[in-house]
Amino acid sequence: MNDVLIIGAGGVGHVVAHKCAMVPEVFGRITLASRTLSKCEAVAHGVKQRTGRTIEVAQVDADDPAQTAALIRRSGARLLINVALPYQDLALMDACLEAGCDYLDTANYEPRDVAKFEYSWQWAYQERFAKAGLSALLGSGFDPGVTNVFTAWALKHHFDEIHTLDIIDVNGGNHGKAFATNFNPEINIREVTAPCRHFEDGRFVETPPMSLHQPFTCPDGVGTYEIYRMYHEELESLAKHIPTLRRAQFWMSFSPNYLKHLEVLGNVGMTRIDPVLYNGVEIIPLQFLKAVLPDPGDLGKSTKGRTCIGNVITGVRDGRPKALYIHNICDHEACFAEVGSQAISYTTGVPAMIGAKQMLEGTWRKPGVWNMEQHDPDPFMADLNAHGLPWSVTELTPQQAEGLQVV
Repeated sequence: MNDVLIIGAGGVGHVVAHKCAMVPEVFGRITLASRTLSKCEAVAHGVKQRTGRTIEVAQVDADDPAQTAALIRRSGARLLINVALPYQDLALMDACLEAGCDYLDTANYEPRDVAKFEYSWQWAYQERFAKAGLSALLGSGFDPGVTNVFTAWALKHHFDEIHTLDIIDVNGGNHGKAFATNFNPEINIREVTAPCRHFEDGRFVETPPMSLHQPFTCPDGVGTYEIYRMYHEELESLAKHIPTLRRAQFWMSFSPNYLKHLEVLGNVGMTRIDPVLYNGVEIIPLQFLKAVLPDPGDLGKSTKGRTCIGNVITGVRDGRPKALYIHNICDHEACFAEVGSQAISYTTGVPAMIGAKQMLEGTWRKPGVWNMEQHDPDPFMADLNAHGLPWSVTELTPQQAEGLQVV
């Protein structure tokens, strides 16, 4: 029986629980756990209403490997799906090693006290997982995740060498709030305010955060948005595993309203991640800000519009220049109608379920620690079409690709 344990009952955990429940031929008993039991119970109630399936719930401190390992054993889980905070990745990997359970996450580890995320800490688990005969899949969200698979699929079917890669993440949705983040506010703001890094000529180049931007017009009438270059973790693994890459960049859209609010919050110290003393108690300003901002898991009720996420790739095939754009467009209201979530959580949660499905079916399961692009992309790409994230491919001229003109 393919029993699974999902850790994290936020917006993404909500989607993962629903999508796993919708594939009963693969997912047996499903246990959802987080620090707050009431959140798990609310998700379980929604799953029961929408799918008719009952999922188990549990309370767990994901920072405590022994406690999580005990829960793994009680639940009988073969696979732990980590959609908790990236600070907890290593503790959950330790728990899997202790309990003999495979592991999957959607974002790489970062320390609580430093806004720095990289794969080195998790790659260091390679020998321990391999020796234990366990498999770990890193970054099975959309970006990272689907964007890695898009790249691997393009290399397998369309290119002999990939030379440039631009990953473009546009959220064309409107949630109607004065200011809100589309996923965990603490992680979102740490990510956006960190220095930008892009890969060029064999090394990573650092530039000030949000210092390079340009307009980008999405296909299918999604619209034109200003996109900003920033660092994202899939650049690190793709630069390592695709040695012909000459340049790799990540871009994300932001509205002037979002950026102005973020600037003001930064100026008054609310985005700080170091502790400050308030009424005799140490608090982290960014964590306090997270507590007063809208919950991303509740934004689906009001969000309208579409996301458009994809890769512009250039390289050569049979000695000739080639360029293409692989992308997915996802509708916020359609996601809410299906699982009660906005599209940001949906586009992360569905790939987490698909990655778990690949592992449980044995297609992507091998001992060790692996990034998405290290597996055969074809079955994952097929499942994207089958489970709610259909993709399209557009041939570009090299000139269109260089200027990020996909329409």
